[in-house]
This record gives sequence, C-alpha cells and structure tokens, in this order.
Amino acid sequence: MTTYQAFLPVLLRRKSKNNLQPNIMSKSKTAFFCRNCGSESPKWIGKCPSCGEWNTYNEEIIQRGEKSSTTGYRTEKIPILINEVSLQDEQRIDTHSNELNRVLGGGLVPGSVVLIGGEPGIGKSTLMLQIALGLENQRFLYVSGEESEQQIRMRAERIGLNNNLCFILTETSTTNILNQCEKLKPQIILVDSIQTMVSESMDSSPGSISQIRETTFELLQYAKRTNVPVFLIGHITKDGSLAGPKVLEHMVDTVLQFEGDRNYGFRILRSIKNRFGSTSELGIYEMNNSGLREVSNPSELLLGQHDELLSGTAIAATLEGLRPMLIETQALVSTAAYGTPQRTCTGFDTRRLNMLLAVLEKKCGFKLGTKDVFLNIAGGIKVVDPATDLAIVSAILSSNIDIPIQSKICFAGEIGLSGEIRPVNRIEQRVSEAEKIGFNTIIISKNNLKAAKSSAKNIKIEGLSKVEQLGKLLFSS
Repeated sequence: MTTYQAFLPVLLRRKSKNNLQPNIMSKSKTAFFCRNCGSESPKWIGKCPSCGEWNTYNEEIIQRGEKSSTTGYRTEKIPILINEVSLQDEQRIDTHSNELNRVLGGGLVPGSVVLIGGEPGIGKSTLMLQIALGLENQRFLYVSGEESEQQIRMRAERIGLNNNLCFILTETSTTNILNQCEKLKPQIILVDSIQTMVSESMDSSPGSISQIRETTFELLQYAKRTNVPVFLIGHITKDGSLAGPKVLEHMVDTVLQFEGDRNYGFRILRSIKNRFGSTSELGIYEMNNSGLREVSNPSELLLGQHDELLSGTAIAATLEGLRPMLIETQALVSTAAYGTPQRTCTGFDTRRLNMLLAVLEKKCGFKLGTKDVFLNIAGGIKVVDPATDLAIVSAILSSNIDIPIQSKICFAGEIGLSGEIRPVNRIEQRVSEAEKIGFNTIIISKNNLKAAKSSAKNIKIEGLSKVEQLGKLLFSS
C-alpha cells in the first residue's frame, strides 16, 4: 500500500467535514430600485412598471435584518363606523413665525413629519435654526449630519438669537439618534438632512433610495408613536424635484419647497403637499446679514421706486397662492441686430410671451416679428399667474412706442388667442391690494366689473373686452 492510499481516508474525512461548515463570507444581496418611484426589482429593467419612466433603475446592496417582534402592528384593529370616531380639537404648536404658521395651515401639528426641500445655499438650515432658537418653551433637538457643532454655533451667533432649550446632535445613525431621543425627550426634532442618515438594517450607502426610504420610515414611526413633530430637510435634483424616491413625498405629512434667486434677497416658502391645511398658501422671507426676515407686505418691496416715469414698465396685480401682491413687469423692444429676433424672459414663460406677441401682431397690427423682445419680472420671482398677461402686453406696447404708462395704474387680466381679455379669479383681493398700496386706477376684464366694483372704494376700475382697446386707453392722450 502506498503512502497516498494510506492517507486517502483521512483526506476524505477532512473534505466532508469542511463541506459541513457554513460559508462565513456570504455573498451580498443586491436589488434594483427606481429613482423616480422607489419600486424594487430583482433584476434591471428598462421601463419601470409602476411609474412608466425609462432607465431609472439603479443597483444597490441590501441586507435584510431579522424581523423584530416589536415592529409592525402589535394590536389588532377592528373597523368602526365613521360616525363613532371622536372629534378632538387639533392643538397646533406655534412656531413663532407667522409665515411658517401660514404655510403649515395655522401651526405645527403634533406627530406630523414635515419635509423641506430647496437648492443648496438657499437658506433651509438658516430658516430652521431661526425657528429652533425662536421657540422659548419647546425642547428642540437639532440633528445635523452635514455640519459640526461649531458651524451651527457660528450661524446662531450671526442670527443673534439664543435659546437654552435648543440641543445639537451631530449624528448620522438613526439608531443612535432615536436612542438619544428616548433619553432627551425632545418636543420638536429637526434632521438636516435626510440624505445623510443611515439605518443599520440596510447595507447600502447613505443617500441611496433604500436608505432614504428606511430612515424616513424609522423617523416616521417615532413621530407617530411619541406624538413629536419632525422636520426633515431634503436635497433637490438639478431639475428641481426632491432627491430620492417619490415614495418619500407620500410618506411624510407635509412637503414644503423653499425657493428663490440667489442674486436677490427674496425667498418663498411654498406648500406642495399638506394633510393638515391648504396647499395654496406661501410665506415670503428676505435674506439679510442677520438671517431671514419675514415680509408681511411684499408688494411694497417688489415695486420699484422710480423718480421719473420710464417706458416699458407696468404693474400687475397677481396672486401667489392665496396671497395678493403687486409686481413690476419690465419689457424692452428694440430692432433686431441679427437675422433672427431674440425672445428672452426672466421669471416668465417664454412660450407664453411668444403667444402674446403673436396676438399683438395679429389683432393690434404691431409688427414685432423683426424686433428683439426682452421681458423681466422685477424682484427675481417667477410668475405663472395668467392675470399678468395684461400688464406684460402693456409694458411691451409702452416700450415699442417709447411712451411711459402712468405710475398709478395697474393691470389684472388674461389674454386669449382671439385677443379677448378674459376674467381672472379673486378679483376682489387684487383690487383691494392695489387700493391699499395707493393705486388710483386698475384695468381689468369687462366681465370682472361687477365683482370688482363691490369691493372698490377709492380706486377707479376700467373694464376692457378686447386687447385692441388697451392702446387707445393708455396712449390716446
């Protein structure tokens, strides 16, 4: 018998013994998630079956932990009649910010989750730090995953506010954050930002779809269980939508958008979704060296102060949500220096400008096809209200013939393709705002005259039915 044959039984026993041992280096589990809606798929697919978008699936590493007996529904619910549900008065928390209270629907609802999105550097962290330092009798926990304690303290010194009940926690693990919340018992929590949070139950990187969904769910569970409101600050993508899965917006109770132009000091807090109030409200702030200041009367700040009358300028009575305001529209019409005329807009839709120019050329006889037209909404805000059509057309006509419009005239009317001036909604609020600012004449649609005269006291109302009548009324004298 050879040496190999003698040791063969021993080798076979060792091999069988090693095969029985578990594999320590197990392969990581991966799945594909849709960037748009968060739908999960075991393999990559071109078109998402849930939202219909193409090429939105990304592969992520996942690790499913064992299901804990403490999660989920621990008590069995039974159906009850809707008439038997007890109604209780909703006690809202005053944030000591009139603009934020207006957007939230009257204050912060206990146990709600509010998501605030906006571009980098627009002032989201500054706004929430001001809210945290302005609350006097509320224990506020500021959780930061992006900045250090020293950076937050420096911003607080610049704002000039102080609060002994504002606590700072620089942490990214939701497990550690919730453990500290159980010890501290905060009354309001802020997480800056949700894209930096990490859940131990997931093995993917921070900011991934699975991490954002899991961390938001853990914070949502804590808010509903303890009745503590939670603010979440979220990043946005280059197209202006909130980064992460679309299910993130469905999970939270309120979604607020903080927007504005960096070259101007105005910031608008707009409500996109609100389960406890209207989505038509908005708050207006002004950025200065000491933080954000609330703007109670935006019309006076958005209107330019001119020492003399200038051509190409008209005032529009518009609505931002449910809030009336007066804005200044500026137009410049000049001879085209090149073959193709330019159409440039700032704060307004270029396609709608082309439509208005076509109506002026067809119905009024103005030859604007060979001229450059530049339009600007003063103040750096974006306008989507069709009631600004009348003011924009007036500014274009004024610049074309180089004759200024009287300073105490404003406009509110929509222009149709056939040249008719269509009525607009909430004309009473527009007329009252113009009268409060000090205007003595407002030009509107003829179909709005009856409703407008019911709220007018010291302002003259002119009603027009066709855009051809506008030039005669403004420049006949």
